[in-house]
Amino acid sequence: MTALSVGSQFINAGVYKRALVIGVDTLTRYVDYSDRSTCVLFGDGAGAVVIEATGEPRGLLSTVLGADGAGHKHLYVPGWGGLVPESADLFPEYRPYLQMNGKEVFRFAVQVMGDAAVEAVEKVGLTFDDIAMLIPHQANLRIIDAAARRLDLPRERVWVNLDRYGNTSAASVPIALCEAADSGALEDGMNIVVVAFGAGLAWAAGVIRWGAGGVFNP
Repeated sequence: MTALSVGSQFINAGVYKRALVIGVDTLTRYVDYSDRSTCVLFGDGAGAVVIEATGEPRGLLSTVLGADGAGHKHLYVPGWGGLVPESADLFPEYRPYLQMNGKEVFRFAVQVMGDAAVEAVEKVGLTFDDIAMLIPHQANLRIIDAAARRLDLPRERVWVNLDRYGNTSAASVPIALCEAADSGALEDGMNIVVVAFGAGLAWAAGVIRWGAGGVFNP
């Protein structure tokens, strides 16, 4: 979402006519397969979108970006992943694996996903009655369901593919967006909310007016 916001601003400023935005993560390199609280959650993936200048009212209508470094300790890799996981065999006291405080991340995610989504929708003068679909970061089904309940959105208006790929981090929103488009679930002119969160702790949300064959193509 952050990269999408940056790419859209380049286009809006007239610097470029077209941009390729890519989200990719290979988190399985940094999970400890003896830690069942994390190893079963994450997957590897990549997704991309092309954004293009147009005169039509399409594309990214609003964005909300934020970060709170005070929460960094709840989701991180010691040493920023600078040591390969195999080094843990040599230095068992040092664990270069993804560390996560699940309860704190859950509490943070439900709150911030709801707040960011509401703010993004309000920025463009819409309500959630105007939103056809929510495409959330695929971190955890309980987080997605809790955020959807907070936004009063029925499950049929929330895209979920977590059961097939796990949490692919930066790739989860573009993969979900692509699948929704390929399935025919997205129609021209439809308003979509995308929202994500992650390490940092950071978050982002946006409203997209879908334009099949137009400004925003998976």
